[in-house]
Amino acid sequence: MSPAAFPASAAIAGVYEHPSRFSPNKTEFQIMAECAKGALDDAGLTRSDVDGLFGASMSMGLMGIVDLAEYLDLRPDYMDGTNIGGSSFVAHVTHAAAAIHAGLCEVALILYGSTAASNSMAIGTGGSGGSRNPDTAFSSPYGMTTVGSYAMYANLHMNTYGTTSEQLAEIAVTMRRHASLNPHAKMRSPISTEDVLGSRMISRPLHLLDCCIISDGGGAIVLTSAERARDLPKPPVRILGCGEAVQHQGVGRTDLLTIAAKQSGQNAFDMAQVQRSDIDFAMIYDSFTITVLATLENLGFCEPGEGGNFVSQGGISLDGILPVNPDGGGLSSNHPGMRGIFLVIEAVKQLRQECGERQVSNPEIALAHGTGGTIGDKHSGATLILGVDK
Repeated sequence: MSPAAFPASAAIAGVYEHPSRFSPNKTEFQIMAECAKGALDDAGLTRSDVDGLFGASMSMGLMGIVDLAEYLDLRPDYMDGTNIGGSSFVAHVTHAAAAIHAGLCEVALILYGSTAASNSMAIGTGGSGGSRNPDTAFSSPYGMTTVGSYAMYANLHMNTYGTTSEQLAEIAVTMRRHASLNPHAKMRSPISTEDVLGSRMISRPLHLLDCCIISDGGGAIVLTSAERARDLPKPPVRILGCGEAVQHQGVGRTDLLTIAAKQSGQNAFDMAQVQRSDIDFAMIYDSFTITVLATLENLGFCEPGEGGNFVSQGGISLDGILPVNPDGGGLSSNHPGMRGIFLVIEAVKQLRQECGERQVSNPEIALAHGTGGTIGDKHSGATLILGVDK
């Protein structure tokens, strides 16, 4: 069954990205609080307007959203602490819009904060010597690391389609080129394909520069009713379509090259009633270079196996067919453990044409896709298609 059109009763009214990439003197809740103020200021609203609270983090536990409400001194009418990894905040936008449409809240605040770099978290490379959960006893009996699983996906893609390390390296080079135009990006020095291939091997075929950086950081998004948003300072950004999905190995043979983006992306396109060619730029989770390649193919921007040629021919650069991650992405700008919120923040800023040197030319429709978990094993996917009135 095709998804119905998304109700146009909610819009993104404000966003804020924390400028710091290293904040050893702050807690993640402090980062969230600073981001909350920034996004509310951007929207022309105040803390007293907030009646819906959404959030997740690398360390928030069972009562984490309640703890966050207490820290911010909020008593919201609606709360959502959904945590599906890096795609959580893309999904939170959908959930918040649905809650506003249902009348459960009127001003929703979505928050993320992390001190991953300050805490020296081994994101992606850490792992235990065995599975602690019965449900993963067969899929990761030896404590498969995240980067190891992505490397196996990359190897399978290479063996199936002839994808090369040079093509993956082009993704890292392009993200660094975009980051050089972003004054807040952590890594801004230019790199070449040779630099990527010459960086040390982390898990074959993924080199160090094929892997996301680790940073501190945080962000916030404010949604409200479309009617109220029209009277606020910034142009409202509308949600045209959305989708959420999971992919796992199930109880039998599965197509390991198919990721959750295929399902969530198709649902979002069906709901938005737009074509791939209508998308002016895309914000794609880039935990590793192979993540971008897999997502481009599964979202339908190129056929399976054609992603390598698409990126090597400049398709994802700022002047390409589909600019990807103009901020520099997780490979060069920031990756504080769960990057989904920054996909939406950059998409909104680009649609409002606030991005200076890295600005995409006159965008009207954007796609943001977050991935949480591990492709090739089990993971979540969340897709948003956003638009602004011209």
